[in-house]
Amino acid sequence: MSSSGPKQAIYENLAQVAQALGHAHRLELLEHLAQGIRTVEALSARAHLTFANTSRHLQILRRARLVETERRGKHILYRLAGDAEVVTLIKALGRVGERNVAEIGRVVTDYFRARDALEPVSRDDLVARLRDGLVTLLDVRPEDEFALGHLPGALNIPLAELEGRFGELPKGREVIAYCRGPYCVLSFEAVSALRARGYRVRRLEDGYPEWKAAGLPVESVA
Repeated sequence: MSSSGPKQAIYENLAQVAQALGHAHRLELLEHLAQGIRTVEALSARAHLTFANTSRHLQILRRARLVETERRGKHILYRLAGDAEVVTLIKALGRVGERNVAEIGRVVTDYFRARDALEPVSRDDLVARLRDGLVTLLDVRPEDEFALGHLPGALNIPLAELEGRFGELPKGREVIAYCRGPYCVLSFEAVSALRARGYRVRRLEDGYPEWKAAGLPVESVA
């Protein structure tokens, strides 16, 4: 314990956690890990980082107890250390940033709201609509992320395949699209493309990680 007392000891450890969060690449790696357990190789490819750079950032996150590892054969896999708590922490960071940092507000307005100015659907609203069978739920993340976990009953059409698979979506029924989280561009791009073709479509306010962190049911592909 710190010689300054228990409060100072706690703050020193919290400062290490905050320091581990203090890099854009590490925040992105946490977003990818919130989709499910991953190897360094898979994270490196998804985040467009070198293997060495990815490994270095993961070690920093591991020392801060934000991620943990599991060995499977020759591979070391990473997962969030406490999915709900880490996802909630990142969401809180986003809220503070959107409120207090002008540049974040500008990006939200210029990019995200330019593609979808409609109010997104809340989790509670989606739960009610799914219960009543009123919507088609569309997951536009890559297939491998969908396999790790998705919202119950969701149809997976990755954004890259959407152009050739519009026919799988019924036009007379509202579509709710979701992806990796509030700053994931996939669902915004999907909504923009579908709306241009006459679909009634809205976004879920968050993504798969926030849904799971809220304790709502999820499914995976065995």
